[in-house]
Amino acid sequence: MVDKELKEKILRMQRNEITEQVIYQRLANILKDRNKAEILRKIAKEELSHYDFWNNFTQETTTPDRLKILFYVFISKVFGLTFGLKLMESKEILAKDAYDKLRTVSDGVDKIINDENNHENQLIDLIDEERLKYASSVVLGLNDAMVELTGALVGFTLALQNTKLVGIVGLITGIAASLSMAASEYLSTKHEATEKDPLKASIYTGIAYIGTVTLLILPYLFFKNIYICLSLVGMVVLSVIFVFTFYISVAKELDFKKRFLEMIGISLGVAAINFVIGIIIRNVFGINV
Repeated sequence: MVDKELKEKILRMQRNEITEQVIYQRLANILKDRNKAEILRKIAKEELSHYDFWNNFTQETTTPDRLKILFYVFISKVFGLTFGLKLMESKEILAKDAYDKLRTVSDGVDKIINDENNHENQLIDLIDEERLKYASSVVLGLNDAMVELTGALVGFTLALQNTKLVGIVGLITGIAASLSMAASEYLSTKHEATEKDPLKASIYTGIAYIGTVTLLILPYLFFKNIYICLSLVGMVVLSVIFVFTFYISVAKELDFKKRFLEMIGISLGVAAINFVIGIIIRNVFGINV
């Protein structure tokens, strides 16, 4: 017999198994690559067998979590299959105490534990997505745009005191810098021993740079108060760094906190230096625009 508390934990795991089975199956159905689709169908079958295993104990039927299914299918479509699946695996919490108790009832629990622990290594790592291959190029574009343009915008703002003018100057500076950075990434990748295509690497870098530039200058095109603009720029920097660092940390299994603090420190440090420089230049040269 299974006690009430343990049964509730099993029912939660049972529902999680059938939910993930549906997610893997739906993702398999929308994949064009047959080999990748087959990988997901295989893991879906394993999840269904886990559901059946728990169902033998509870003798109750559990329905899939529809909201969770929609969320992870959407995330996988937008941010890539690898990210979606690894995010799902990272959120899976195994009730170890429940497993330990059930070990005395059935040897099949050990198989489920091994299956769950090996899913990522056996299946997800087989999925090689282009967007992750060029992640370093995207990081280059984002980092440079954050560091260079954030600092430049702060300096322009304090020196010029005119939001529209700062926005225009920032846009011109950003476009020129994005083209320069894309060209540098092309030449750098071309002379590296890597699987990356130089042209694609430069495009990823350029798009990441110009996209970040666009987000950073938007406040200057809609607001006249320089302090509101500076505040919004700071929020944009924090948001972009947070989202992208989280993406890379999950997809490549890296330390999120370390990378996030490092990027924030560099960006805000350069911005602070340019803040001081902007004030000095304005006072020394008596700029009044």
